[in-house]
Amino acid sequence: MGLFDKLRGELVDIIEWVDDSRHTLVWRFPRYHNQIKNGAQLIVRPGQAAVFVHRGQMADMFEPGHYTLKTDNLPILGTLQGWKHGFDSPFKAEVYFVSTRSITDLKWGTPNPIMMRDDDFGPIRMRAFGTYTLKVVDPKLLLPELVGTDSEFNSDEVTELLRSIICQAFTDLLGQKKISALDLASRYRELADDLKKLVCERIDDEYGLDVPQLFIVNISLPEEVEKAIDTRTKMGVIGDMGKYQQFQLGTAMGGIGSGGGGGAASEGLGLGVGLAMAGKMMGAVGGASPGLGMAPPPPPAAVQWHIAVNGRTQGPFTQEQVMAGIKAGQVSPSTMVRCAGMASWSAAGQVPQLAGSFGPPVPPPPPPA
Repeated sequence: MGLFDKLRGELVDIIEWVDDSRHTLVWRFPRYHNQIKNGAQLIVRPGQAAVFVHRGQMADMFEPGHYTLKTDNLPILGTLQGWKHGFDSPFKAEVYFVSTRSITDLKWGTPNPIMMRDDDFGPIRMRAFGTYTLKVVDPKLLLPELVGTDSEFNSDEVTELLRSIICQAFTDLLGQKKISALDLASRYRELADDLKKLVCERIDDEYGLDVPQLFIVNISLPEEVEKAIDTRTKMGVIGDMGKYQQFQLGTAMGGIGSGGGGGAASEGLGLGVGLAMAGKMMGAVGGASPGLGMAPPPPPAAVQWHIAVNGRTQGPFTQEQVMAGIKAGQVSPSTMVRCAGMASWSAAGQVPQLAGSFGPPVPPPPPPA
């Protein structure tokens, strides 16, 4: 400080703080040797409080207003300095201005996932984040606990502490509530109110701070859990999986009939679909469960059949599938078949393994009378 500033401090003394920031909590008024003149003017604007400190001890505090500093309005400071009949010379004291308005746009979030036990999904991990506001309610408690001798104290210096307190309180709250993960979204407001109470209980008496508002923006689950929930939702929308598969099969068969390929093509495709359905029915009779979660099919038989339909080879089919096709009338004695070990294609009615399934030959018609 130069000589001119020193002389000006001796002649005129106005103590005030014009705050042009949004996140400053405490600001110490700079004075030459901390000297304050008798009759100095103290201006405390709305949203502020002024605290006098003498040799590390809290003295008088002033609410918003315009004051002339005299012995009458500095009773605690007068007692500390031993004024008995007032004072005429400058006295030494530190003046701290404290912002008592709410600071908004503060964010909190869980740095690591929180483990919890859910009734639907078992042990799961979840994250949460939100916003909150901060306000000083007891400047005399804030100064010794957090500020100390700093000339300026910002909200950034306390947000890390508050985020830790909020996350710890949120973890305790989830353990107490035991809310299902699927029901958390419907209870954000209730959880936010209870979380604000827990946080205020831990900071008001210890640090002189208050959290007027606290919001939970989102509680999220791990990506793989969200995908599992989406799958479960789709299954719930579909309903009966067996009927849904039947509907898909019927739609596919309807498309085959209207494809415009003619009777031969439809016959060949119908044969393949019929054999596949017959195999499925045989598997269900053997103990497999149709629909979702079907048991694996039995191992293929030793004989694998190929069937020629309209110049195309279809298969391989098991012995049971071909037998089912014969019973359904989809494989006739003239249908050309082949399996391993056969030299060439042969009619099904001439193959020993299949001939017995067609029954005895139809006798010729009687001669004319």
